[in-house]
Amino acid sequence: MKRVTGIGGIFFKSSDPKALSAWYRQHLGLEVSDWGGAVFQWGGADSPTGATLWSPFAADTHYMAPSSASFMINFRVDDLDALLLALRAEGCDVVGEPQHSEQGKFGWVMDPEGNKVELWEPPAGQ
Repeated sequence: MKRVTGIGGIFFKSSDPKALSAWYRQHLGLEVSDWGGAVFQWGGADSPTGATLWSPFAADTHYMAPSSASFMINFRVDDLDALLLALRAEGCDVVGEPQHSEQGKFGWVMDPEGNKVELWEPPAGQ
């Protein structure tokens, strides 16, 4: 079973996400969307198409809980359900229940240093 196939996104806490996004837009040229983050499209002749997200979150977000880290990495995976089963069988700390939405399937695991890791199975064709 393939596990991680790429980075789906980098999420981090910010004391002022709007101002920080504006700084990245002005000084680094990120095309920040109305929702506050940027989408980096990728792919080519020898690789599948996809995207990686860059997104600041409010400093008081609970989205990264139970981690106390100021960031969370989102990894793309091929088969979220199979991977979560394997992680549980391997004794990993899988947190919460998988979520399904139009953006795909999401699951979470804590790494040994207490960082929450998001696992994302994109919708078919992405």
